[in-house]
Amino acid sequence: MQIANDMAVLIHYTLTNDAGEVLDSSAGDEPLAYIHGQGDIVEGLEKALVGKAAGDKLSVKVSAEEGYGPRDKSKVQTVPRAAFEDGVEIVTGMRFQARGPEGMVIVTVTGVTGDDVTIDANHPLAGESLNFAIEIVQVRACTKEELEHGHIHGAGGHHH
Repeated sequence: MQIANDMAVLIHYTLTNDAGEVLDSSAGDEPLAYIHGQGDIVEGLEKALVGKAAGDKLSVKVSAEEGYGPRDKSKVQTVPRAAFEDGVEIVTGMRFQARGPEGMVIVTVTGVTGDDVTIDANHPLAGESLNFAIEIVQVRACTKEELEHGHIHGAGGHHH
């Protein structure tokens, strides 16, 4: 079977940046399970997997535009320390959930100067190329229930 929309796909992957640093990997764990065509993985990787089959191994370079998007300077802002809960020590690298114009977003503290806290709502990999080493483990038709629930059931997927 080949990968196409509404197929259940299980892959092993290793994600690296352009410097070759491993950012994420399924090595030593269960494969990533997803429904193809549902936007569960970045667009560029999803496009590259169309037509592939179980057993295929490939390297895929995904541009920032087809990954987590370009960095958006408007998503970086300085807010007063008072915007955070009292008693919480705010340090660079902390991540918080915040309400933005488009709903809840994850923000990362990128700097603390006096009473000013700089936060960034860009995805941590925005603006970066993504390099994937992929091994396709399984491709099968989704069950009706999986399509209704929007996720894969069983090995590598969701367990009810």
